[in-house]
Amino acid sequence: MTHARRFILSAASGLALIAALPATAQDFITVASTTSTENSGLFGHILPMFQEETGIEVRVVSQGTGQALETGRRGDADVVFVHARAQEEQFVADGYGVQRFDVMYNDFVIVGPGDDPAEVRMAADATAAMTAIAVAEAAFASRGDDSGTHVAEANLWAAAGVAPAGRWYLSTGSGMGATLNTAAQVPAYALTDRGTWLSFENRGDLEIVFEGDPVLFNPYGIILVNPERHAHVKAEQGQAFIDWVTSDEGQAAIADFTVGGEQLFFPSAA
Repeated sequence: MTHARRFILSAASGLALIAALPATAQDFITVASTTSTENSGLFGHILPMFQEETGIEVRVVSQGTGQALETGRRGDADVVFVHARAQEEQFVADGYGVQRFDVMYNDFVIVGPGDDPAEVRMAADATAAMTAIAVAEAAFASRGDDSGTHVAEANLWAAAGVAPAGRWYLSTGSGMGATLNTAAQVPAYALTDRGTWLSFENRGDLEIVFEGDPVLFNPYGIILVNPERHAHVKAEQGQAFIDWVTSDEGQAAIADFTVGGEQLFFPSAA
């Protein structure tokens, strides 16, 4: 039997297994996830619903996607919930995860000073927007942390044929919220997921200056860490969380999460 068939349970059977487990085993699972799912407030919205239904507490380790996947590789999480599809698929191919499931999506936007010194609003596409910032040597705040957002940013620079460096390029090595704080202080341009931007209150003079290019599509996936590699992984409980997040109930909870009347994430589970 394949790993996927062994550990991918239906929502009903997964929850039935949880009900049969002793209480001490049900206490919690650890989910390594991105700062965007935490900073946006999504987990604060959906996790109490899951815990009420199953009795399973979810403890979130909030990191950039690269760090979250590394946490999974070490076996220090039961589930990873991230947004860098190529890295996620490699994680599974290398045997660290059982199977990747689509959960939701939103998009990236470029934010910057309201007076837009690099004239990014005039750009025809995202590549041209990044080129304009580099040519103007306008301040740009980068996460610089191997997160899904940083990977997306690096891909945009590569498409523009730019190797960003110099005093204008500010690598924070921090999460999305901290990087936006830096951008607001300077002020500087930055790439951010829309969910974090909508939840971010310290905007200062920052505005969305570019959006809408299909290359800014931002899908999120969820993966059970492979219990055959790390025997202590709570496979049944972790799979129950995956089953719930991708179920009609979990997908509706994600769709219902709004800030200021705007939906932050859009369900995409098959």
